[in-house]
Amino acid sequence: MDALTPHRDAREYWPVPDVLAHLAGRWRVERAVRDLAGGAEGHFTGTTVFGPLADGGLLHEESGTFTWQGTARPATRTLRFLPGPTPGRADVRFADGRPFHDLDLTTGHWIAGHPCSADFYRGEFTVRDADRWRTVWRVGGPAKDLVLTTDYVRER
Repeated sequence: MDALTPHRDAREYWPVPDVLAHLAGRWRVERAVRDLAGGAEGHFTGTTVFGPLADGGLLHEESGTFTWQGTARPATRTLRFLPGPTPGRADVRFADGRPFHDLDLTTGHWIAGHPCSADFYRGEFTVRDADRWRTVWRVGGPAKDLVLTTDYVRER
C-alpha cells in the first residue's frame, strides 16, 4: 500500500450472507453526482424498493428527484438483481435483461466494473450495517468523467 491508497479496516464492512434477503425492502436514497471535467454537481433524493420478481430475485425500482445545475426533474431507474451462484452473490442486470455487473457482499465490500461504449464504470459497494450501505461509481472515458456517491438507509 502506498501513500495514495486509503487504508480500509475490515471492521468498516458488515458481511452479508444473503444479498437478496438483505436488500429486500424500501430504502431512502441520497446521491451526489460530480462532473470532474466541468465541475458541475447534481443531487438525487428518492427511494429504492427491492421487491420480489416472480421467477426469483429482486426488482430494484428507484424514483425521486434529480437536480442538475439548479434544475429539478423526476428520475427513475429499474434494475434486476438475480440470484448468484451462492446466497451472498447476485447478478445485476438492466431492466431489459442486459448484464450490468456481478455483486458479492459476503465480506460487506465489493468492486465491480461495467464497460459502456468507450467509457468504464467502476463501482465500489460498502455495507456499513443492517440498515446502511453505499455505492461509489467512478465513470471515466471520452464521454464522461463522473463520480456518483449514493447512500442507502433502510426505511422501517
